[in-house]
Amino acid sequence: MSKDPIHIVGGGLAGSEAAWQAAQAGVPVILHEMRPVRGTDAHKTDGLAELVCSNSFRSDDAESNAVGLLHAEMRLAGSLIMASGDASQVPAGGALAVDRDGFSAAVTARIEAHPLITIQREEMVGLPPVEWGQTIIATGPLTAPSLAQAIATETGADALAFFDAIAPIAHFDTIDMNVAWFQSRYDKVGPGGTGKDYINCPMDKPQYEAFVQALLDGGKTEFKQWEGTPYFDGCLPIEVMAERGVETLRHGPMKPMGLTNAHNPTVKAYAVVQLRQDNALGTLYNMVGFQTKLKHAEQVRIFKTIPGLENAEFARLGGLHRNTYINSPTLLDGSLQLKSRPGLRFAGQITGCEGYVESAAIGLLAGRFAAAERLGMPISLPPATTAFGALLNHITGGHITSDEEPGKRSFQPMNVNFGLFPPLEPGTKLRPDNFEGRFRGKDKSVARKKATTARALADCRAWLGLPTQAQAAE
Repeated sequence: MSKDPIHIVGGGLAGSEAAWQAAQAGVPVILHEMRPVRGTDAHKTDGLAELVCSNSFRSDDAESNAVGLLHAEMRLAGSLIMASGDASQVPAGGALAVDRDGFSAAVTARIEAHPLITIQREEMVGLPPVEWGQTIIATGPLTAPSLAQAIATETGADALAFFDAIAPIAHFDTIDMNVAWFQSRYDKVGPGGTGKDYINCPMDKPQYEAFVQALLDGGKTEFKQWEGTPYFDGCLPIEVMAERGVETLRHGPMKPMGLTNAHNPTVKAYAVVQLRQDNALGTLYNMVGFQTKLKHAEQVRIFKTIPGLENAEFARLGGLHRNTYINSPTLLDGSLQLKSRPGLRFAGQITGCEGYVESAAIGLLAGRFAAAERLGMPISLPPATTAFGALLNHITGGHITSDEEPGKRSFQPMNVNFGLFPPLEPGTKLRPDNFEGRFRGKDKSVARKKATTARALADCRAWLGLPTQAQAAE
């Protein structure tokens, strides 16, 4: 076995996962992280895998949700990120949310303790040297300008940038629970949850319409240097959603469906603001879907008009950070390797995936691919039927370019979703053995998702060389 290390640039979720996977395969790793030598606009600590936006890994439902399926596949693959997330979870209904400080501390401790991983705190100001051989760039949406420029020079393509918005966090003891109430939507119970994992603040129609107008009128932070930068639809600032129509918010993050006001059960709220637990102690709650570019003083003024938050104190207000990613379908091969420079791979959000779990999953794959190559073994790509394969295929070649506008890049970051999976084979049985009749409507959609996830998990186990689920249960 070659003792030459794999170099990984970036200690976020993708870089940490890549380092872990390569080291677990028996290959030495040098992990280069620029913090605290150089900070970023969004990070607050020098911990590895620091979460700078939400504390949620989203749905943990592996049967009928694509990201929940990705959770399950990552657990099968021995993911450090998922193990640390499971150990740091806080109640969040059907989602897996984590205590952000505890999560980062857990990842950092495991990486520091691994005998094959060395952490070097230094900024990478240009592309890694060719003599390093197997190298992974996992610098994420906050890639330092000098490295971003070096990547653009090497690839001959300008990196696109857009802003991800950060939601505010409120102190729990300043929320008026005589107005707000605890309830998960449709009373859904998730990992570590009780069915009452969100704080809900109700609005009637006049309050809602006044709130939307305040968002439209409120002062925003200007970013003239990056005017025209597109937003990712999954992380739109609250005021940008408001600009799309007065009813947009109440059909998005402020939808009232599945919620009953515990203080006034007979009156249906016109809109509801939800807050989700942000730390293990339950002292902090973040405003779900309330990413914003409002100025800080405006945030305090406007958000205190929300019923139940009149006296709220905020541990952190919302903000924006720049996100840089490459045109992966054009630049990378199927194993995330830069076509113009063999041995150099990319991982995480810089590849054009979106979301914590997706970033870590691509880091997991990059780490495994680099380790296999370093060990002189063939690279085994995950089947397209798995969440791993579906996400990888979107990044490295599954995107359709527009013939109508040649030369225009239309590749955009994307979360894992069932639309990335190949269709079920004709004749796939959707009905369980004890079911009589046919599935229709929503039931059929759920059955199809469950068949897709069952196929994915079986194929993922085979790809990883693990026993089947039936064998594992024996």
